[in-house]
Amino acid sequence: MTQHDWLAEPPAQPGYPSSRPGYPPEPGPPSQPGYPPQYGYPPQYGYGYANQNSPYVPAGSGPTRPLPMRRNVLAVWLGLPLITLGIYGLVWYYKINRETMFNPSTRVNPGGSVLAISLGGLLLVPPYVSIYKTGERIAAAQRAAGLPPTCSGWLGVLLIFLFGTYPLYYQAEMNRICAAYPGAVVDTLVPLRGI
Repeated sequence: MTQHDWLAEPPAQPGYPSSRPGYPPEPGPPSQPGYPPQYGYPPQYGYGYANQNSPYVPAGSGPTRPLPMRRNVLAVWLGLPLITLGIYGLVWYYKINRETMFNPSTRVNPGGSVLAISLGGLLLVPPYVSIYKTGERIAAAQRAAGLPPTCSGWLGVLLIFLFGTYPLYYQAEMNRICAAYPGAVVDTLVPLRGI
């Protein structure tokens, strides 16, 4: 073995043509069979497409996202926050904002959202803005699931004044996304239907 053998190219994988023999193929068009559309690499190179991880996603499907968690709306609104002295409410708000990234175009900092409804309450305005934007993000996630967007950020703000029922409302709206994928469990990769 010479000192430069470690630079040698790996052996070519049969069935995966490449412009550089022995290397993964260059990203190809999505219609190219056997290639994950979003990466252009075969799964054995560590860039497996969603159907390698989830039996729910048919081969050749488009973009995918982990399915949000279905939660009991009454437990989210009253039960668990009451038991945990309000701590669960902040944890839930963090999680639901993270789950709105079901829509790939959604950009959100879940930690910042939690700060807006907790410490931001000292400035009065940030909680209302955050709750409104969370409702809009949930509507965008519903569109990504192929559902008509029924969640309203304005209604979420109004429900703050009705016994603070916005968590009940928002969780019910997120549960609609889960219901759109019967048989899929939380964090299972599911195809987006509205992108």
